[in-house]
Order: sequence, then structure tokens, then C-alpha cells
Amino acid sequence: MQRDPVVSIFHNGEPRSRLERVLRSGRFAVTAELNPPDSADPQEVYDAALVLSSICDGINAVDASGANCHMSSVAICALLTRAGYEPVYQVSCRDRNRIAIQGDLLGAAAMGVRNVLCITGDDVTAGDQPEAKRVFDLDSIQLLHTARIMRDYGVYLSGRKLTVPPPLFLGAAENPFAPPFDWRPQRLAKKVAAGAEFIQTQYCFDIPRFRTFMQRVCDLGLHEKCFILAGVGPLRSAGAAEFMRTKVPGVYIPDAVIERLKGVPKNKQRAEGKKICIEIIQQVREIAGVAGIHIMAYRQEELVAEIVEEAGLLPRPFRAEVPHPARERHLHRQEEPAR
Repeated sequence: MQRDPVVSIFHNGEPRSRLERVLRSGRFAVTAELNPPDSADPQEVYDAALVLSSICDGINAVDASGANCHMSSVAICALLTRAGYEPVYQVSCRDRNRIAIQGDLLGAAAMGVRNVLCITGDDVTAGDQPEAKRVFDLDSIQLLHTARIMRDYGVYLSGRKLTVPPPLFLGAAENPFAPPFDWRPQRLAKKVAAGAEFIQTQYCFDIPRFRTFMQRVCDLGLHEKCFILAGVGPLRSAGAAEFMRTKVPGVYIPDAVIERLKGVPKNKQRAEGKKICIEIIQQVREIAGVAGIHIMAYRQEELVAEIVEEAGLLPRPFRAEVPHPARERHLHRQEEPAR
């Protein structure tokens, strides 16, 4: 398939990250979210990343999703790059203005971060500190434009020059399941025009709706200009699914999915949720224009490995093993005999 992705004029056209290399090779990509800890202990990040590293091509460092505070995404990226992992740096516009964001992009690039996901961010009313002040100096499209200007023209938004531009592989999020449905492919087109080279979608539980979205995306030729990763994830139980669709912004779960979970005993609903996720992966792999999946498994990192294996997505290409003391300590601790 011929693609015409946005390519920075400041590098020779070679992939800037392992994730980009997988996507450009035509292999079906896998990314997953690392659920940020409510902790100052870096080992909690390493423990979660170790589970994901061998089965993912990129690990998303989540930026206060749902407007709930956790360890910052830039700090998680610092830890991941130090340990040799492949982070996807999520940048939300909700909490920082353009000055802070541009500085964070440069700092992340200096640490070795190459993948950036530009998102607007959930409103503060969705989180547990609704009295927090909103910023929203930029939205996701303006953020993409900003990052692209810094990368391709070597300047800040002010026009002031950078001595070395950040070599970033730019991404964005999209929700095919939020009305108005006909507008969603057009919204995606705007993000691609602003600089998006890869897309991670919201949870996909409605396959017919996603097929319709992807058909329009292909009609517009957007699948030849960016790589689209379908969002998937295991549901822990019928109650958790009901909570997600009523309380988590942007998530749509059809009644049929919840009824299927209710149709098995409670102690088997977690296994059924994993089975549903694997079935969805198998279906989206057959949809034209889909380049990979993005797995969101809140506090269920151990399930991600099982899902990837059982969906037939192993081994992963271009896996890099970089030794790091924090990871070595983790491995040695696992090998220690019980006392």
C-alpha cells in the first residue's frame, strides 16, 4: 500500500522510533497503556512496563486521563526511556499552556522520546478535583500543528528558532463512536492535515459502527496518510462495563456486550471480558485500513500479555532488549526463593 505520511525535513526519512518502524514495515502494530501509579516509587512503573515490553511496540504514558491526577506522563517517559522501553508520550491540553507544552516537547525529545500522542483532554468535571482550573490554551489539532512546526520548521510558535528540532512521530486520538458520526472522519482528516501520522481510537465495542467509520476513512484516503490503531480492552465484569459506559467520557458499550457478560457467573465474567476483547481484535484485523490495535486495560496489565498471545500477535517485530538496573532488580526479585 502506498502511503504519503508527513515526514520531517530534519531527518533522512528513516523511522524515528521502533513503533514507526513496525508500522512502516506493514506489520500489525500493538500498543498498550501503562496505568500511571499514585506513587513516587519508580519501581511501580518498571514493574508495569516489564509486563508490557515484550508484547507491545509502544507503551503509552497516560496523561491524567479522566482528569484524575497520577504520576505525570513526562516523568513516566523519563523512566521508560532510561530503561530502554519505547514510550508513547501523551500530552493533554487541559492542564498546561503553549509555553509549558512546547518546553515539555523539547524536554521529552531530549530524553529520547520519539512518539507523541496529542490530545485535548477530559474536562476537569470528569475527575475527582472538579474545582481545578481549566487551561485548554490549545486543543489537540492546534497541539499537532505546534509540534509539527517545531519539528519541520525548527521554530517555536513565536517564530524563535530552535538549535535542534525534536524528531517526533506525531499521533492523535479519535472516537468513531461519538455523535455526530458522519463528522468523525472529517475530524480525523483535520488531525491528519495538522500533522497526525498515527491514530489511536477510543474503545471499540461496536464493530458495525467502526466498519462504517473505516469505510469512510478509506474513501477519503486517510488510511494512506496515517496509521490507524483500533482501541480495544478487556472488561472486568458487567458492573465495570456499566460503569465505563455511564461514567467514562466517550466510551460506548452496546447492550449486547453487557448482556453477554451478565449471562455468565460473576466469577467467570473477567474471563468472558477477555474473550470478547480477543474476538474484537480478530474482527478489526480484517477491516481495511486498520494498522494495529491499542490495548487499554486499566489495572489489568497482566491480561494484556494473555490477550496479545491468544490473539495470535506474537512474536513482536523489532523487539529491543536493553538492560537496566531497575529491570534487573525486578528480575532478580522474581527469582528469589520464598522465605
